[in-house]
Amino acid sequence: MNSRSLIKLFCCVSFIIISLPFACQPDSDMKVFDVHLHGNPSKESQLNTLKKSGVYKAAISTSWSLQEQYTDTDSLEILQGMMIPCPNGRVPYSQQLCFDNGQAWPSTDWVEELMKQKKIDFLGEVLTQYYGISSSDTSMYPYYALAEKYNIPVGLHTGSAGPDHGCPHFKEEMGNPELITNALTHFPKLRVWLMHAGLPFYNETIRMMKNYPNLYVDLSAINNPNILKTELFSKTVQSLIDEGFEDRLMFGSDNGDISVMINSITSLPFLSENQKHKILYLNAERFFHQ
Repeated sequence: MNSRSLIKLFCCVSFIIISLPFACQPDSDMKVFDVHLHGNPSKESQLNTLKKSGVYKAAISTSWSLQEQYTDTDSLEILQGMMIPCPNGRVPYSQQLCFDNGQAWPSTDWVEELMKQKKIDFLGEVLTQYYGISSSDTSMYPYYALAEKYNIPVGLHTGSAGPDHGCPHFKEEMGNPELITNALTHFPKLRVWLMHAGLPFYNETIRMMKNYPNLYVDLSAINNPNILKTELFSKTVQSLIDEGFEDRLMFGSDNGDISVMINSITSLPFLSENQKHKILYLNAERFFHQ
């Protein structure tokens, strides 16, 4: 697990607004809570594919103008996220303006008002790494304070990134999950999940989860066999289970082919049916609704 070269580009699908076409799947009785999803101009097609694959809840973050177009349907509940900070005011990869005014940092008064109106369900994807700063940079503290005040989860981008993200200040080392330590000390009630399980900073992720029992991770991007080899993904999940974290692992697709992402979990031979259910939706239900 110390080899970082194998997974250098593991999150190259992060924030891609125009995704590869989803594979057609028959209606499924699979129950899935996708905690890591981004927008798509073909919104209806995207949501229909998710529903056919058993997704009944999805935590979505994208440009705010596109974000507002996502609403609940009869069979799919949408959790609204807010990307922050936005490098050069834009969403990485897609390069859409995060906010209509082009700012990287939205007004905290505006963000709080949205929280009061229950129009923000989580802060994320937190893009400090793309901005070139630590996740514990004090510039984030006013937003963390609001998240703690309103008991809103925070989804933190950790790990690496793919090419062509359009963020000139991106720093690989800022993806280290341990960098959130100071913020967690300052905001002890903050509810955080590490996106991409922190890879390739695997050992750091393990230490953080041991030190902070309320810290969760999502398996998005690393569950894509085009990004991380199936064998390495299997070993990673097995190790996380062996470390005792089966109640804190959550499913995410990160706009990958949803059927492939789900299969990456359900095909793991060492997982019991109950463990699969925990990863696919039960853990996320507990985390988001504490």
